[in-house]
Amino acid sequence: MKNFLWWRDGVVYQIYPRSFADSSGSGIGDLNGITAHLDYLRDLGIDALWLSPINPSPDVDFGYDVSDYNGIDPKFGSMQDFERLVAQAEKRGIRIVMDLVLNHTSDQHEWFRQSRSSRDNPYRDWYMWHDPDEHGKPPNNWLSVFGGKGWEWDEGTQAYYYHMFYKEQPDLNWRNPEVRAAMLDVFRFWADKGVKGFRLDVFNVYFKDAQLRSNPFGEIARRPFDSQKHLYDYDQPELFGALADIRRVLDEYDETYAVGETFFSTPEKAAGYCGDDLLHATFNFDLLESRWNPGRYARLIESQYKTLGTHKWPTQVLNNHDTVRSATRFGHGEDDERLKVAAALLLTLRGTPFLYYGEEIGMRDIRLKRGQILDPIGKRYWPFFVGRDGCRAPMQWDASANAGFGDGQPWLPLNPDYTRRNVQNQSADAKSLLNFYKRLLALRRASAALTRGELTLLEGLPRDVLGYLRSAENEQMLVLLNFGDANQVIHLQASSLGWQVCLSSKPRIAAEHLAANITLAESEALILTKAGGQP
Repeated sequence: MKNFLWWRDGVVYQIYPRSFADSSGSGIGDLNGITAHLDYLRDLGIDALWLSPINPSPDVDFGYDVSDYNGIDPKFGSMQDFERLVAQAEKRGIRIVMDLVLNHTSDQHEWFRQSRSSRDNPYRDWYMWHDPDEHGKPPNNWLSVFGGKGWEWDEGTQAYYYHMFYKEQPDLNWRNPEVRAAMLDVFRFWADKGVKGFRLDVFNVYFKDAQLRSNPFGEIARRPFDSQKHLYDYDQPELFGALADIRRVLDEYDETYAVGETFFSTPEKAAGYCGDDLLHATFNFDLLESRWNPGRYARLIESQYKTLGTHKWPTQVLNNHDTVRSATRFGHGEDDERLKVAAALLLTLRGTPFLYYGEEIGMRDIRLKRGQILDPIGKRYWPFFVGRDGCRAPMQWDASANAGFGDGQPWLPLNPDYTRRNVQNQSADAKSLLNFYKRLLALRRASAALTRGELTLLEGLPRDVLGYLRSAENEQMLVLLNFGDANQVIHLQASSLGWQVCLSSKPRIAAEHLAANITLAESEALILTKAGGQP
């Protein structure tokens, strides 16, 4: 493709490092394990790797409590291992995207150690400290996402500090210019090492209300945090200036990208954080959070494009490290046909697709007993919420011991289906989900219509069918997705004839010309191109 721009035209593959591949026998995946599988990722057809946090961390929240922004956690390897990964990935045309957790640090970070050491040290104002009121209470009613009050009493300095998440994750004071300067240096440090992209964790909570006003109460919810109207603890106007500063730093480097995760924000607010002088994109979780319903997907697609307009670039996500895997949500037992439809949806919509490791082979969530749960949220809220361990199980490479993940006992149990469902088996099966992903990714890369083209939803289709046209330059692609369990007949207008098969999840003759009536098989994904227009 001409003028290929990786973060617009490419596909990003998220790796949860401790679960991808273990090269040392420790039972925890590591950087060298990722490097060893770069050829697999290149052959799959992805363009960038997003690594969940790899900075040093006490692991209260599995890496989202950083104790050193400029280091590599020893359990994942060394800085030399990271530099080798970047270099080897670059040789294969793969960029590295870092996960940056900049709203808060670990309470073991040297900054916080200094900050809580006294009331008058240089780092005191790097965090959100406040004296108790006349009754010894914190300044407002803000809560922690994970339960309890958001203010933690520090006996040593007789003051409260704020933490939106765990008490071991104190929030930084982004109103302090020194903090903002330090954060910009973090971007420069990793960009200088060849990192081409950054995922900003919960970036819209960087700033809180300067007056520390209490949130009003809303509707009663099972989780107390959800019972408040969060007017004052995130989505504050000062955030725009900080995002502009970040963008100026990124623009000092070639094709360096930032995508942000918004925390409980509206799509309209999330879109407002994107722009030529702000973030390149924010995550959209509509597909991830939606039911298996083509009508619902059509409304979400229409709403997303209306919100973003033609200038701002979307993202598309079906899986990540915090949610039940799509194969568990949508799959029919061992049948992967629905997952092929989901893959076709993800990879033919307008926007940058983000894959999650194992998605391409249909990995399912593991089921854990209460005593096996490691995720602190799962431990706290079981059985109402069993945590996020299920979607973080080790990658299933082959049918050997430990699924080819490594020689040591994996940090989480394997899914028992690994002897059947693995990369090795699916690589050898031309009809497998893995090989369908490969064909889809190759088609997407070769097609201007599927990467940059306009999207027009089709009307008048059967209720179980979602269809849309992708158009760019002299190329058109027609995408038809049958979400149902029965065949569906699609009636094309006479003016719309001349389509031929480009790719199907079912047995069809390639380049077959189709008549006015197209029969879609149950759970079929069918992509058509105009005769003579196949990429």
